Amino acid sequence: MYLFFEEAGDSKAGTVLKKDGANYQVELTTGRRCKVKANHVFFEFESPSAATFLTQAQETAAEMDPMFLWEVAPEEEFGYESIAADYFSSVTAVEKGAALIALHSNPVYFYRKGRGNYKKAPEDILQRALQAVERKRLEEERRKNLSAQMIAGELPQEIACRVYELLLRPDKNSTEWKALNDAASDVRMSPLRLMMKLGAVPDAFTWHVESFYRTNFPKGKGFTQAASEVPAAPDDLPEAAVEAFSVDDSSTTEIDDAASVTHLEGGKSRIGIHIAAPALIMPRGSVADESARSRMSTVYAPGMKTTMLPESWIERTSLDEGKCVPCVSLYVTVDDETMAVQATETRVEKITVKHNLRYDLIHEKVTAEAIEDGTLAVPCAHEIGFLWRFAKARLAEREERRGRPEPTGRIDWYLELEGEGENLRIIRKGRARGEPLDLMVAELMIFANSTWGLWLEECKTAGIYRSQRMGRVRMSTSPGPHDGLGVVRYAWSTSPLRRYVDLVNQRQIICAAAGTAPAYMGNDSDFYTIVSQFESVYEIYGEFQRKMERFWSLKWIEQEGLKEIEAVVIKGDLVRVEGLPLVQRIPGMPELDRGRKVLLGVIGFDYIDVLFEGKLLAVLDETDEEALEEGDGLEQESEAVVEPQAAEAAEQHAQAAEQSAETVGDEASSG
Repeated sequence: MYLFFEEAGDSKAGTVLKKDGANYQVELTTGRRCKVKANHVFFEFESPSAATFLTQAQETAAEMDPMFLWEVAPEEEFGYESIAADYFSSVTAVEKGAALIALHSNPVYFYRKGRGNYKKAPEDILQRALQAVERKRLEEERRKNLSAQMIAGELPQEIACRVYELLLRPDKNSTEWKALNDAASDVRMSPLRLMMKLGAVPDAFTWHVESFYRTNFPKGKGFTQAASEVPAAPDDLPEAAVEAFSVDDSSTTEIDDAASVTHLEGGKSRIGIHIAAPALIMPRGSVADESARSRMSTVYAPGMKTTMLPESWIERTSLDEGKCVPCVSLYVTVDDETMAVQATETRVEKITVKHNLRYDLIHEKVTAEAIEDGTLAVPCAHEIGFLWRFAKARLAEREERRGRPEPTGRIDWYLELEGEGENLRIIRKGRARGEPLDLMVAELMIFANSTWGLWLEECKTAGIYRSQRMGRVRMSTSPGPHDGLGVVRYAWSTSPLRRYVDLVNQRQIICAAAGTAPAYMGNDSDFYTIVSQFESVYEIYGEFQRKMERFWSLKWIEQEGLKEIEAVVIKGDLVRVEGLPLVQRIPGMPELDRGRKVLLGVIGFDYIDVLFEGKLLAVLDETDEEALEEGDGLEQESEAVVEPQAAEAAEQHAQAAEQSAETVGDEASSG
């Protein structure tokens, strides 16, 4: 005897092995045995066999016209047996099973009302349902057609006009996405690589740039007219009688720091660290402020920059040569002989910058030897020499607090782009850490950020701090020491034209200097939100910068036709390519000590994943001593967020010094 029954919503047939009261022991056509309750059984039958029955019933059901069944079905609830009797001239087990399967498999036409019982759908509902089914059929047909075109190497217009939407923010229920995904699976490519093959995305560079800006700047890179309007600066600001100068690269447009030296009586001097003051004329919550907050930072990458502030704000507030502009100044009184700090004072004022010195034009002349023997032949030579002495004294103090010297001499490599299109050339450049100009600017910025961080705390004014304990660097509204830098407090405040955190801290500094209520209170929830938003956005921007540095590093290797390159082992199979801002993994690398140099063979380039395919050719008998000194910092270097040297010299120097200190701290905490 055989049984036709329901299991988990499906119709099944099997051979009855045993009947025990209300239950059956059944062997299915698959060979599996199961227990079937009597109330799950449709009917018993003697022939044909279970397998034959199920096959014939399914074939017969497929031939039954559901519309005809619907038309002949009664208006009231009915059973499958009555439909079988009306449809077939004689009813066999196969035909009863076919009627049941036909009713069950057409839920658009028939509503289930219990096991084996159904009710036909109302005509108006049926028509709407059939229309929906037809639409679905047509969409499925369109999906297959779109997919077939892409598999055949054609780019459908429906895909081409939505390519970035499909790749970045796809509606995975859309026909276009399903077609693209199907085609990509068929040709064994990712959707992105298929789009590049079909020409929807012209090249990897376009993809990296477009995907970044479409994701992070959905409203475009431009500014609204309201955000670009710059109010006038207060006309009652005192003008400082200083001869200030700045040091930046030639490409720098946002000059937000300058320095001055004024010699006083009694063997003392007053050093001025002057910071551009957009916060003075940009109130919290203004249109310009909200615009800056939405960006959080200037975006850097080789050959490109997207500013945090509109050009009109940069022109009005940047410390450009010959312009009288507002600034927040930190004055430091020092002993000329010992360089000991005797007093500090914060002033909100205006200054006229006498010189915008360009690092790339003078740094080769500014050597320790030239400063010490008095032969330095650049503008502001005396001031540079004096500030260099000040910087060395501050570095020595920080090193003493840290308990170890700061690594110097390492070259930070960066890339500049010249020309466009086929004429584009990639120029590799390097800048050694610890050179006089680097050291001078770095220590001035570190001193200002640490002094203002401590001062805000002393004034009981809220600030946003960077701290480091046990190797972990964090940003918060709670003051804490920065062990890696060797300072008691550290609050970014010296780049308000390029970083929103600095702009916020500058507002607080201005209020503290004026003795007025701060723009942000310590318990202000918005204050905490800014910290969280900044860290998230800054990391995204940093990753974009790193990706594009890797991209152009690969292009440089290809441009130079290099088949072999040297690299330094960071950890495991992670290496840093010598002479380039390029860190990646080389599969199959043997276990080597950190700092060991290796020779890699260049096999090919993947500009989408931004990797070169390489293999180990030889382990060299050399060790990068600087790598050993910096310890785990090399591994962190691939995660560091620093501004490119060619773009913003001053802040980069300070941040490079900070990063170097942080990585040493990481080594200490891990060891």
